[in-house]
Amino acid sequence: MYHLLRKQNIILGVLLLFIHVGFAQIKTRKPLYREERDLKPYYFGLTLGGAQTGLHPSKSMYFIDNDSILVAEPGRAPGYSVRLLATMKLSNRFEFRFNPGLILGVDRSFTYTLGSRFAFENQVEERIIQSNIVTFPFHFKLNSDRIGNFRAYVLAGVKYDIDLASNARIKNTVDIVTLKPNDFGPEVGIGFNFFLPFVTVSPEIKFSNGFSNLHNRDPNNKYSAVLDRVTSRMILFSIHLEE
Repeated sequence: MYHLLRKQNIILGVLLLFIHVGFAQIKTRKPLYREERDLKPYYFGLTLGGAQTGLHPSKSMYFIDNDSILVAEPGRAPGYSVRLLATMKLSNRFEFRFNPGLILGVDRSFTYTLGSRFAFENQVEERIIQSNIVTFPFHFKLNSDRIGNFRAYVLAGVKYDIDLASNARIKNTVDIVTLKPNDFGPEVGIGFNFFLPFVTVSPEIKFSNGFSNLHNRDPNNKYSAVLDRVTSRMILFSIHLEE
């Protein structure tokens, strides 16, 4: 609970910082930059960012009926993201956005506390699941009024992910937990446009939950057998550089 509250406070602090910077720009009354961008039917950009990924499991009946594993906790892993950005204007306030790219360096994991165990097993065992994700998010954006060189927006949409490093096809699953490669689910977020003379910089925070059951359950592998449904969770912080 402490770590969850700490992360929520960090995210809230980042959002307040962006709002403070935006209103500071308004007070300085700088000349308006890039007014012509709002007249374009579409525009493109590049996205750089980081991701905090994790898994949300539900326990199976094996976990209740056996004492071989007492605790199975998912871990969180940082990653980084590189994406392309294409935005189409629908109206003065609404836009449609496609933001495909890669989320790399993700090592999701489960940590197990064992009850009864073999001589070669530690009391605490960790199973790491490496992931390199190709993501295809589709978003609808709702923009606020532009005030000077600052504007806020909210977005919502869906994403489809493919894990290129999925281990679901590995046949010998005695010691590993395998995850399926395909996932989809909703995304929501908030962001801010800062209009500069030659580029629009847009920091953004998004939250996504997967709907798919990623777990490729193996009843003969106790590390997998204790888990039933496993879904993805992700927090993404991005910086969009838009033309």
